[in-house]
Amino acid sequence: MHETYIIYSESKDRYYVGSTSVGLAKRVERHNAGWSRSTKSGISWVVKYLMKFKRK
Repeated sequence: MHETYIIYSESKDRYYVGSTSVGLAKRVERHNAGWSRSTKSGISWVVKYLMKFKRK
C-alpha cells in the first residue's frame, strides 16, 4: 500500500505534500522528529489529508 498525504505546520503556517510506503504514522513521527531537512523547521506537523493507493 502506498499513501500520499498532506501535513500542516501551524508554527510556519505551511503545508507539505509527501508520500510513503512505510505507513503514515511512522512517517509523520519522523517529520516531527526532524528527520527531513525540508520539514524540520515546521515541527510539529499534523495530518490534514490522506489518500491510499495500491501502486505507487
